[in-house]
Amino acid sequence: MRALEPIVCTRVVATPAALDAVSWPMGAIVLRVAPDEALVTAEVTTATVPDPHAIVERETGFVAAWVESRRALELLEQFCTWELPHARPAFAQGAVAGLPVKLWFDADRVLILVPAPFATDFAERVP
Repeated sequence: MRALEPIVCTRVVATPAALDAVSWPMGAIVLRVAPDEALVTAEVTTATVPDPHAIVERETGFVAAWVESRRALELLEQFCTWELPHARPAFAQGAVAGLPVKLWFDADRVLILVPAPFATDFAERVP
């Protein structure tokens, strides 16, 4: 697997309706980690979130790698005990090799995001 590299995202916490109404930046991947929270692979400002109480913060606590779909599925089938989504694009999160991960499934590749403190463990467990 490719080396995990730091990734800068934006964490947005707002009402579910506000998150549904945001016009996200072109090309951004929006990971809806909870009904009222999104992790976005682009810069977002409070001005773009229609919730006066929204929390919009830069998130630097993850490392990530894009992996070709076939290779990613081979790894995930070996190290993941839960059912992966079949439709694409799709977001999923759970344990892989006993560690927390977030996964974005594109048509031909998968973005694997790992909390930075687990980067070394992940690299050792998932070759």
